[in-house]
Amino acid sequence: MKKIVFSLVWCCLLVMLVACGNDSEQANAEEEKESTTTAETNTEPEEKNQKDFEELNIATAGDTNMVDIQEQEIKPIFHSKISEDTKIRVVGTGAGDAGSLSIFEKLHAQEMAGSEEWDIDLAIVHQSVMSQLIENGLIEKWVPMSANKEYVVSEDSKQSLGTNVEDYVIPMFHSQVAIAYNPDNIKNGLNSFEELESWVKENPQRFGYNGITNGASGVAFTTAYLYWKTGDYEQLTQGPYDEQLESKWEDVFKELKSLPVTYTNGNNGTLDMLNRGEIDAGPVWVDMFNSWVNEGRLNPNLELALLEPGLPGQPMYVVIPKKAKNKEAALAYADLLTSPEVQSDVIVEKYNWYPGIDANAVLPHVSEDGKNRLFKNISADILNERGQSLPINEYFERLKEAYEKY
Repeated sequence: MKKIVFSLVWCCLLVMLVACGNDSEQANAEEEKESTTTAETNTEPEEKNQKDFEELNIATAGDTNMVDIQEQEIKPIFHSKISEDTKIRVVGTGAGDAGSLSIFEKLHAQEMAGSEEWDIDLAIVHQSVMSQLIENGLIEKWVPMSANKEYVVSEDSKQSLGTNVEDYVIPMFHSQVAIAYNPDNIKNGLNSFEELESWVKENPQRFGYNGITNGASGVAFTTAYLYWKTGDYEQLTQGPYDEQLESKWEDVFKELKSLPVTYTNGNNGTLDMLNRGEIDAGPVWVDMFNSWVNEGRLNPNLELALLEPGLPGQPMYVVIPKKAKNKEAALAYADLLTSPEVQSDVIVEKYNWYPGIDANAVLPHVSEDGKNRLFKNISADILNERGQSLPINEYFERLKEAYEKY
């Protein structure tokens, strides 16, 4: 009898243990399921950080480096941080104002054809076409929607060659022309146009520039010489147009052409001749100068001077067409391109341009080497004081014609 009772008690205990074990396994399974669900839930915010943009079409004027910077620098960052599967197409439309004019003509043709969606989502253009783009209603006032709107502070982000561009543009960068010179042969340096002109007369053929048709550095130098000689900088750059001002130009250009200079075959040609010692001074783009030094293509002992009263530079503008097919993607790309971090890491550090947005927001991210390279010979104060704009369109076209005529 005791054995029977003991056996019954043992069986009951065994059943209870099995039941407890099943309950424990079920609880563990439920805990694992809950844990898995929680882990899956926790990954959702990371997935939401990536946008789902199908495509983005970019057109950029300028030299081949303007395509390179989008393809090699900005696209990979966009895919990494914003939308990894977006198909981004970048098309270069050509150097100089003609490249920007091609973008205007493309957008204008689509508007005239009544297209509801245009196939350029974001464009990078020169100042010269801004009046046409705005007057024809082809671009968006996108800056108020930008994450970087507080950093849009430069004069040429408000007014450009006599056109009000406020809210339509953020400069991608500012490019500045300065005089590069060999300090071994110009011992006291160069500080003003008056000093330069005296030195040129005393040293025939040792100053070189590329005229007004072979590159924008020569255009900037010629324009600055006219500003200096006439004293009409403010009216030439701000308007209104007054034909009477042009009566001074013939004498100025004849005086400039009488100087004993060497004519180079372009922006690169001026740098090449400086490097070979064939000339001792000439106007150059600051970014090209620094890039050539970094690449070992230019004598590192050469120095830069931004002459008093000044020399022009120019921005390249980021614009968004009014009927861009992929406008949300364009806004995201534009915000990335004009962010303090990209302006520092790409625009300043890699391409040696001055930032397009407020330098105070960018410079904290720039290395000491980058700061020294950019402001080695031309301080920020000198740049602010002597950096000039090109003339309004009416004067600018006539200026180039007058130079060729006289």
